[in-house]
Amino acid sequence: MKNKFYTVWTGRQIGVFNSWEECRLQVEGFPGARYKGFPTRESAESAFKNEPDFGKTALETDGNPSAAKTPESWRSLPEGSPKPEPNAIAVDAACSGNPGKMEYRGVYVETGEELFKSPLFEYGTNNIGEFLAIVHCLAWQQKKRINIPIYSDSVNGQKWVAEGVCKTKLVENEKNKYLFEVVKRAEKWLHDNTFRVPIYKWRTEIWGEIPADFGRK
Repeated sequence: MKNKFYTVWTGRQIGVFNSWEECRLQVEGFPGARYKGFPTRESAESAFKNEPDFGKTALETDGNPSAAKTPESWRSLPEGSPKPEPNAIAVDAACSGNPGKMEYRGVYVETGEELFKSPLFEYGTNNIGEFLAIVHCLAWQQKKRINIPIYSDSVNGQKWVAEGVCKTKLVENEKNKYLFEVVKRAEKWLHDNTFRVPIYKWRTEIWGEIPADFGRK
């Protein structure tokens, strides 16, 4: 029987919705969204009250379970061990050479799903990438009306964001002119916006590599 009603436990708005279109507006692009379809309103309302099954996350791909890759290192820790908040976004940067070709991305911690990724910048540094990754995540969350923690394994990146300035010693040249334009836009965003979410240090020594790691070590 085709689902006619949808229960949303976690989303922009929660409750029972009369159509997939109404449900989609609440869960699409919302990290950690939880929802499920039901054939009748009675069953949907009962599920909403009792929460028997959170269904799938909105970041998973229908019919393709492998689309969401789940990091296992921190999940296998003994009960009671400190663990990261799964409903969070991890950011990381990678640089081939220092300076060299640099990129960064953001990944949803619970599923390993990539949420955003930068273009490849010429003649950048890892620290600049870590700084931009955090700012990009802040702006991305503001645009999506999401408010969940950010994890970064970069002390410098977090410090520069807190100070609102990218304190790189890299000198601007023709190769990285566009990168420095992006840095200036990021600094301006931090100056003009008060939107903030918790930014935590990813504890690599306990949890293994951050989920957003590019795996190039």
